[in-house]
Amino acid sequence: MLVELPRTLANPSIPQITPQEAEAAARAVLNLFEKWGLTDAVAREILGGLPARTYARWKTRDFGRIDRDLATRLSLLMGIHKGLRYLFTEPERGYAWVGKPNDAFGGRTPTEVMAQGDIFSLARVRSYLDAERGG
Repeated sequence: MLVELPRTLANPSIPQITPQEAEAAARAVLNLFEKWGLTDAVAREILGGLPARTYARWKTRDFGRIDRDLATRLSLLMGIHKGLRYLFTEPERGYAWVGKPNDAFGGRTPTEVMAQGDIFSLARVRSYLDAERGG
């Protein structure tokens, strides 16, 4: 027997990342960049060309206002981290993966792809990891 399921609302109850969530993600991403061994210049490019002065403030945990684009980047980076944690039982192997050449990216490293600066490059790495883990 078929039972009709109630429809879900088109608008989510929490339409965007809250400032508190964005700040928590920024703290986590700074820690992640350290684990990945990124230079400040590469980290700033991955964050969409964040100015050096702003990134220096971030490193002192002064995040200021995080706009929607940056919050989306942070979310994608957390998704990349999550995907790596699912794929690698040893965290160090996951941290090292971002710096190793990958045929799926034309022989470039995931870091090189992400550092292109556009949000689509982050999404590409995230999608690859999601596909690898069957998500």
